Amino acid sequence: QVMLVESGGGLVQAGGSLNLSCSASISGFRFHTMGWYRQTPGNQRQFVARILNNGFAEYADFVKGRFTISRDNSKNVVSLQMNMLQPDDSAVYYCNEVPAEIMWGQGTQVTVSS
Repeated sequence: QVMLVESGGGLVQAGGSLNLSCSASISGFRFHTMGWYRQTPGNQRQFVARILNNGFAEYADFVKGRFTISRDNSKNVVSLQMNMLQPDDSAVYYCNEVPAEIMWGQGTQVTVSS
């Protein structure tokens, strides 16, 4: 059964950092483009970052220079290092393939206080 389990969220002050982790039980994980998305109440889920199987990373403009996506193919884990967090970054963060084709996990809540 394919599963995505996100962790690492929490409450942080503006300017702080968090590191999110996603464990993905995906066959052939190393060949998949993986990404992070986020969602706030009443809004659609939005793309944050993706990492290709060769390690090339791309970011939404609103996180460029602040967030870094990485992957560990030996552990089927994709991570998101988030620095210089701002209140607008508060959301539930999810990982999935890009494009998203797997059932969504529960996500991890990130709350940034001003």
